[in-house]
Amino acid sequence: MTTTKTRLNANDWLESGFDALVEQGPQALKAEPLARRVGVTKGSFYWHFHDLPDFHDRLLAKWEERTLLALAATGTDDPDPVQRLEHLGALNSEDAAEQAIRAWAQDNPAVAEVVARVDGHRRNMLSVTLDELGLTNPDFARIVQGAHMGLATLSAADGADNFGAMSTLLAALLALRDA
Repeated sequence: MTTTKTRLNANDWLESGFDALVEQGPQALKAEPLARRVGVTKGSFYWHFHDLPDFHDRLLAKWEERTLLALAATGTDDPDPVQRLEHLGALNSEDAAEQAIRAWAQDNPAVAEVVARVDGHRRNMLSVTLDELGLTNPDFARIVQGAHMGLATLSAADGADNFGAMSTLLAALLALRDA
């Protein structure tokens, strides 16, 4: 009987890194614990990544790319600004990787820089959408983004769904334009 070993590619390592980050925090993002996690030697890790900072950079780049693509899709898939606002308010609010990356950013300036770039894109899209709806106060985008981040943190702690709370906030904002 022969056994076949699965060869890991860089993406497999990155996905395992996201899982480890969510489950154990950034201290799990080291070659040896990740190799044990996927059942291979750490030599495989170094085949795909120059060093640990390279792995971290590529993990963050992958998260940033995923998030920005999701934001871009929301902007192009939802020509109706009300629907776009609802989708932007809900986008990634239940994403455990985003919550773990935000927690990591609290102690790591390089991670915080990536999170700030993503937040800037999200806030810009919210501002544009709110402007289209006649809600031109720039604080509204910050409030929606803050609610998005805060509700996601609450959800991580209590498991509650955020859809109702975010919908209530957005309905209140939309009522302002009709008042």
